[in-house]
Amino acid sequence: MLSRTSIWAAAARAFGAREPDEHVRNPDWLAERFLGPDERALLGDHPLSSALDQPFELAAKNMEAMGAARILIPRTHFIDSRLEAAIREGATQIVILGAGFDSRVYRFAELLQGAQAYEVDQPEMQELKVRRVRQTLGEPPANATYVPVDFRCNALGVALIHAGYRPDRRTFFIWEGVTMYLPAESVRDTLRWVAGNAAPGSSIVFDYTYETSISSMRKMAAIDIEKLPEAARQAAMRYRRLLEDEPWIFGLPDREETEFLNDFRLDLRKVLGINSAEAVTNYLTRADGSIFAFFPATEVQGYLILEAVVP
Repeated sequence: MLSRTSIWAAAARAFGAREPDEHVRNPDWLAERFLGPDERALLGDHPLSSALDQPFELAAKNMEAMGAARILIPRTHFIDSRLEAAIREGATQIVILGAGFDSRVYRFAELLQGAQAYEVDQPEMQELKVRRVRQTLGEPPANATYVPVDFRCNALGVALIHAGYRPDRRTFFIWEGVTMYLPAESVRDTLRWVAGNAAPGSSIVFDYTYETSISSMRKMAAIDIEKLPEAARQAAMRYRRLLEDEPWIFGLPDREETEFLNDFRLDLRKVLGINSAEAVTNYLTRADGSIFAFFPATEVQGYLILEAVVP
C-alpha cells in the first residue's frame, strides 16, 4: 500500500516550492515532478491537490494548503543544511530511512558524487519512486542504492549490510516523517542500530512529536466533528482520512531529548521546533517581513526535528 502521508508531504513541499520569496521557498524543486496524477488522486479533496493546479497567489488564500506547506519548509531546510554540513565534515555514506519521494540524492547529485547513498523504504513505494526518477530524470545516479525494508517487521541492519553499507564509514542518516508512525520499540531498535553500526562522527536527523501530543491527538479523535463549523468540519474530516491508515502512535518523553538519546549512546547536537521563533525567523519570514501562512511563532512546540551524533 502506498503511503498517503508521504504523498501529502511531497505535495506540501511542491506547493511550498512555488513561494516567490527565495529565502522562504521550499528548496525541493523536484517534489512536484515526482508526483503523478495517480498519487495526487490519493489526496482526495485535500486543498493541496487543487493548489498545484492554481496560480500560487490564488492557492495561497487557502490556509489548509498553506499550513501544510509551512510545516515542510523548516523541515526541508533544516535537513538540507545538516546534509551539506555532514558531507563537509567527512561523511561518505548517506542513508535515507523511509525515503518516500525524498529528492536529496538527485538535488544534491554534485555534492554527493563522492558518497554512497542508500534509500530505504517499503518495496511498493520504492518501485513507484524509481519509476518517477526514470520518468523525470533518467537513470538513477550510480551511487544510489535502493533497499526495500519494512521497519515494522524487517531487520534494517541485515538489509543495509547486504546492500553494501559499511559500518566503519562516517554516515549521515535522514529519518524524515517516520518515527511518529512506528511502535516505540521499532524506533528504539533503529536508533540502537544506528548508534552501534555507524562510525564516530556519524549523525542522524529525525522529526518527532511528544507523548503529550500523541495523547492530545487521541482525545481529538474522539471529538464529534459533526458539531464543528462547516469549514472546520471538512478540514477535520480530511485530517482523519489522511491518518486513518497511518496514525501517529509514538512520541518522545516531553522535552527529554537528551535523556532519550543517551539511552542509545547518542549525543544531542541540535533541536528545532517547527513553529519556534528560530524556525519562523530563519525559514518562514519573507524579505518584506511577512510570515508564510501568517501564523506567529509559539513558545510551546508539539512537532520538532533534531540531529544526534555518534560520539
